[in-house]
Amino acid sequence: MSTPDTFPRTAPSRAAVLPHVTRLGGPAPTTRPRLGTLGLVTVLLGAFLPMLDFFIVNVALPTIDRDLTAGPATLELFVAGYGIAYAVLLVLGGRLGDLYGRRRLFIAGALAFGLTSLACGAAPTAIALVAARVAQGAAAALMLPQALATIQSATEGERKARAMGIYGAVGGIAVVIGQVLGGVLLSANLFGTGWRFIFLVNVPVALAAAVLALRAVPETRSPHPARVDLPGTALLAGALLALLVPLMEGRSLGWPWWSWTLLAAFPFVLTAFVAVERAAERAGRIPLIPISLLRVHGLRTGLTMAVPFFAGFGGFMMVMAVALQLGLHEGPIAAGFAMVPMAVGFFAASLSGPRLLARFGSKVIVSGAVVQAVGLAVLALTVLTDWSGLSPLTLLPGMLVAGTGQGLVMPPLIRLVLSEVPLESAGVGGGILATTQQSSLALGVATLGTLFLSVSPSMGMHHALALVLALQLALTLGVIALSTRLPKRVGQ
Repeated sequence: MSTPDTFPRTAPSRAAVLPHVTRLGGPAPTTRPRLGTLGLVTVLLGAFLPMLDFFIVNVALPTIDRDLTAGPATLELFVAGYGIAYAVLLVLGGRLGDLYGRRRLFIAGALAFGLTSLACGAAPTAIALVAARVAQGAAAALMLPQALATIQSATEGERKARAMGIYGAVGGIAVVIGQVLGGVLLSANLFGTGWRFIFLVNVPVALAAAVLALRAVPETRSPHPARVDLPGTALLAGALLALLVPLMEGRSLGWPWWSWTLLAAFPFVLTAFVAVERAAERAGRIPLIPISLLRVHGLRTGLTMAVPFFAGFGGFMMVMAVALQLGLHEGPIAAGFAMVPMAVGFFAASLSGPRLLARFGSKVIVSGAVVQAVGLAVLALTVLTDWSGLSPLTLLPGMLVAGTGQGLVMPPLIRLVLSEVPLESAGVGGGILATTQQSSLALGVATLGTLFLSVSPSMGMHHALALVLALQLALTLGVIALSTRLPKRVGQ
């Protein structure tokens, strides 16, 4: 099976569609480095840690508030700081890997992630914890794109299909396991560290990932590295900050004037970013995000589908955890274990994805979105009809079905987004995907989470939860509509 083994070539050739990228990037190396099993495990470990850490702290927020006298606004900033730094710097992290070597940047990111995790665990004040958390998000942005780009550039054929399937499974399960593991570690209170062990446990794991990378991960990079696009980087960071900061901080601060100003500025900053990137590409330079990449049908469609899918996923995880703990007074461990059926369904479906894709093509993504929609409908009916008796057990059928559907969507969607990205731009492609994923997760938490917290006092928590599930169902229907535009067969 050839390298672009995922979706058929319905678009013009890559050289015709991406004249600047192909011409400036040069031909791909004739001999590919090979990513072995230990190397794959290593980069997946590096991808797992940043995704895990976005959600692992949710159950610890009340304890941190009591210990550090943080207050709600600081707690929001503590969560938002990691996510914003992570999302803003992901594309830059991918570009730096293309320039200086992905293994080198992976190791640097892993070591930085370990050090910043240590700083989080040792933070004496709430402000120090916020600063350390922002630095941890920046380290995650340095490490994560290298994992996906290394898989993309150092595997091929069936091995790439399996690796992408496992990567997608890791991404989804990290979200669920984060909330389970956070509750377990908090309750265990190992060595009397309380909430701090949630961060301290990252230190040996990150160090192990760095050491293993030296031995098992091949070095890959773009054959013709380009300079960092400083104007594009600044404008992309400005656009994401203008969108995410007010959405994640506005509610807790009472929606001050600057939050509305930033939201109003977002479309203008984004337009300026696109204009600057197009001008750079026309001038023969390699921008941070080559806009011509978005002319590739698979990449453009996949990214469009990723926004509603990940926004709904992120909002669901946050709202369900809050509803279980505040509405039903479940403990953090019970609230986390309610997500286990979703993780089981997700993992099983995602591992079978490559075989199903080879046989049924993009119908797998359509079917997965339909299955997810059925699971969400079951959950909404369960919440509306049996709120007083709601428990992790009564939620199990809907959770299992929804997780199975998500597992049939996410890994194939990741393969779709990256299938036609040139190898010399693998880091850029990984950065674009990770930024879209992280920004959409944060967007879902900010919008669906804010809606849930705003309406639950007036309409009741069970009706508010049912409303959020209905909105996520609507987003899933949007994914179904978009997925019908995908090529029909795989590998043609």
